Amino acid sequence: MLERYELEAFLTLAEELHFGRTAERLHVSTARISQTIARLERRIGVPLFHRTSRRVELAAAGRELYEELRPAWERITAAVDRAVEAGRGLTGRLRVAFAGPAAGQLLVGVAQEFRDRHPDCEVHLREAQLPEVLPWLREGVVDLALTCHPVRAEGVALGPVLVREARMLAVPAGHPLAGRGAVPVAELDGLRVLRLPGAPPEREPARGDLRSAGRLVPLGPESMTFNEALTLVGAGEGVLEVGAHIRRYFARPDVAYVRLADAEPVEWGLLWPADGATARVRAFGEAALAVARPER
Repeated sequence: MLERYELEAFLTLAEELHFGRTAERLHVSTARISQTIARLERRIGVPLFHRTSRRVELAAAGRELYEELRPAWERITAAVDRAVEAGRGLTGRLRVAFAGPAAGQLLVGVAQEFRDRHPDCEVHLREAQLPEVLPWLREGVVDLALTCHPVRAEGVALGPVLVREARMLAVPAGHPLAGRGAVPVAELDGLRVLRLPGAPPEREPARGDLRSAGRLVPLGPESMTFNEALTLVGAGEGVLEVGAHIRRYFARPDVAYVRLADAEPVEWGLLWPADGATARVRAFGEAALAVARPER
């Protein structure tokens, strides 16, 4: 049976490949790390690292051991952290990103509900541009994000849908569709649909529903920002799929908003790293449901 300090020393050295940096990370001496690894290798019976005066490399057995141990170690430490949090109540800090003013307004209410429930835990809200949301989650810049569903991305978990709203089409103010109350998807043949900044194909809002005569509506250029996309709409460069809240937050004299009569609604919800479902994250999700769906 391996001791915790042996596991920490092995996993950290496997990542750093440097005894000095490993010792600094674990706040022990370099000699302690060297002795721990040597003792571990004697116990296992094979070298785990190749050492020279200039470099440290993983041996084949060490690489295999690392690949087996790292996921298990992350699960163990996460379970211990959750147990500690559950025992002493929620403390610390939760960082939450939002994309767009409507998401930000919703999060203000959710954050207040969360603080009322867990006064010892801080909540920091940060606005993100759409292309930043997934990188921020993967790099640990934020713990959660509120944005449009669905997001099919490796390593990201989706919470329940918090808000549904009508799907609409932003068109130039002088466009023939501008005076219509609602437009069936079948009438959109030939319109160029502008793309939001950084949105991968699987993240585009229900483009697959914009079909006419059995084919996708052609895609227009990708904009760098949401305001740029609306400017292109106003200039007649294309149309843009949006949620109904855009009429309130982005009213413009050169753009009209028309409801798509038979399209799926736009859905909003929380995202977090798949391995980051801490007690704080789960509690924030519960607060979000209480605010967004109080009848639940």
